[in-house]
Amino acid sequence: MSIGAPPPLPRSKRALARALAHLESAPGTPEVVALLEAAYAEPRAQVVGLTGPPGVGKSTLTGRLIAAYRGRGETVGVVAVDPSSRRSGGALLGDRLRLRSDAEDAGLFVRSMAARDRLGGLAEITWSAVVLMRALFDRVLVETVGVGQSETDVAGVADTVVFCVQPGGGDSLQFMKAGIVEIPQVAVVTKADMGKVAQRALADLAGALSLAEPEDGWPVRSLGVSAESGEGLAELVATLDAHDAWLKQEGRLGERRHAQAEAWLRAAILERWGREGLRARGLPALAPGQAPFAAAL
Repeated sequence: MSIGAPPPLPRSKRALARALAHLESAPGTPEVVALLEAAYAEPRAQVVGLTGPPGVGKSTLTGRLIAAYRGRGETVGVVAVDPSSRRSGGALLGDRLRLRSDAEDAGLFVRSMAARDRLGGLAEITWSAVVLMRALFDRVLVETVGVGQSETDVAGVADTVVFCVQPGGGDSLQFMKAGIVEIPQVAVVTKADMGKVAQRALADLAGALSLAEPEDGWPVRSLGVSAESGEGLAELVATLDAHDAWLKQEGRLGERRHAQAEAWLRAAILERWGREGLRARGLPALAPGQAPFAAAL
């Protein structure tokens, strides 16, 4: 299938909303594929994924990060992944309930997306949306619904993963049991203004993280943050900046995104053709820097 000439990237909020709606409704059409291929070639943003159990304060923390980045004059795109309605397939919560965004702020765009049929996970379409948005903004934040697969799936869309736990929730034990310890680059104890119980949670988290092998020399950082008071937020932003700079050294960022593209391609072919189809068709080879969208057709 010929995908044609790439269309211009959507520069306004209205144009981006239309493009994302088209991406969700007709993901395999030549015009959508051409747009995604063009966006893949022009990455701009650091993509930060925020995950953790429901109620841990991810939305509040996301709002704080938005304010911090906008305060520095950086543009921000947000993908908020919500549970799906069984009836409509759409997102149940929606960005207006989870995140308060300023409609007049041209440098901020928030989009809710449904997890669809993946229990707690990220829909295949999420990475495509992230690829488009990372060509348009300085930072892209992906907030997961925070149950089931989302805690591991987020590594397939984000450059930097932030795992959130809260004091007194027993999350550190689950963190160790589920193997999630190998997923994030940064782990935060939210509600760090709760005193001794927060300090205990941070110590437990640091102990859990000590079991993980450093990612090519990056030891997972554990921080205490209070989204309500702002305590620890500057340190979190500085740590995210540090990981972004580290990824851009020695080709690490390109390697990470290439691995994501290969994983997306395999998942896309598997979803469309099934295991037998994948076996018969084989997995197309992607050259470094090559977008996977046309290869999935």
